Amino acid sequence: MKKPNAILLLAEDNETDIELTRLSIEQSGVKVDVHVVRDGEQCLAFLRREGAYANAPTPQLVLLDLHMPRMSGLEVLDEINARPELRVHPVVVLTTSDNDSDIGEAYKRRCSGYVVKPIGFAAFATAMQLVLGYWLALVALPSRRSH
Repeated sequence: MKKPNAILLLAEDNETDIELTRLSIEQSGVKVDVHVVRDGEQCLAFLRREGAYANAPTPQLVLLDLHMPRMSGLEVLDEINARPELRVHPVVVLTTSDNDSDIGEAYKRRCSGYVVKPIGFAAFATAMQLVLGYWLALVALPSRRSH
């Protein structure tokens, strides 16, 4: 039986970064279905399966930008932590901010990891390959059925 593709939720508002992430994932060779939301409110609606996302699949990994419209990544982490049914989702912050305050605040809110977006496609692609390899190939995650 063929193993299903992993499900990844990308919460990112920058179109260039969305495309860069998609290309990097394709190049990584990891079989991933990428779902994109463009702000924090959409991210939470996807995870809760609300509204337009009522039939959304359960992601094995969430890549979360910090600086988005309507609701920041830190606010998304607060909401995830406030809801036990959402805490099961590993959330890796993927952002341009290397600010110590942002890093500290993200970890205080229990992000699973914090990755500063590297400059240049080759470096970004390598970072994505490492993130996906770790979270989707090495780490044991809850099955989709347990959510």
